[in-house]
Amino acid sequence: MNQRALLEVIALGPEDAVAAQAGGADRLELVADMAADGLTPPRATFAAIRAAVDIPLRVMLRAADGFAAGDVGALCAQARALRAEGAEEFVLGFLTPQGRPDLAAVKALTEVIDGCRWTFHRAVDRAADRDALRRELAGSAGAAGLDTYLTAGSADGVDAGLATLVAEQARTAAGEPGYAPRILVGGGLRLDHLPELRAAGLDAFHIGGAARPGGWSAPVAAAAVREWRAALDAPVASRV
Repeated sequence: MNQRALLEVIALGPEDAVAAQAGGADRLELVADMAADGLTPPRATFAAIRAAVDIPLRVMLRAADGFAAGDVGALCAQARALRAEGAEEFVLGFLTPQGRPDLAAVKALTEVIDGCRWTFHRAVDRAADRDALRRELAGSAGAAGLDTYLTAGSADGVDAGLATLVAEQARTAAGEPGYAPRILVGGGLRLDHLPELRAAGLDAFHIGGAARPGGWSAPVAAAAVREWRAALDAPVASRV
């Protein structure tokens, strides 16, 4: 029996959110400014989306393009405001200039969100050593609530990262230290990647542009999300 795979869709506003939920999304990642690959959305945007849909929302905590934390105090203030508005799940993740996890920045934010579940985003794909990053985070005081890694397996996207994703899923299944959080596959993900990923046991997927046939200037299309939902609900072939 196959467990239903999780489908997460990027939403920029209520119109996106409603279409994604109608198409079968299980969860939304809320961001602003995709020209910078997704920054923290305004509190009012979160409130409008929360009023429009009833599926879980993960809210990005990120101040600028790239993976440096920047003004951590300002990010913490945004996180407090979002928590006060009712946000319960988040997305964050920062690197030092050496490509190691910025544990101080992560700890500061996780103290503010106070046990909420969160995703470490694709900063893992830019880490100097992705295995060491996982282990450092797992052993840090800021790891509370970390339940997901959003990753393509490579900074160059899923095409380049397929083998890494499959290998890391095997380590997750084996219960290796640092590999308890779920792998959420995203970053250049296409429908034709799904058979190999699903056969390897991966069961969580993240799409942005794939939900927008008209590009980022157009809203999420329910029909596009529905196509992904149907593909993920199809029987999974066993690995030979």
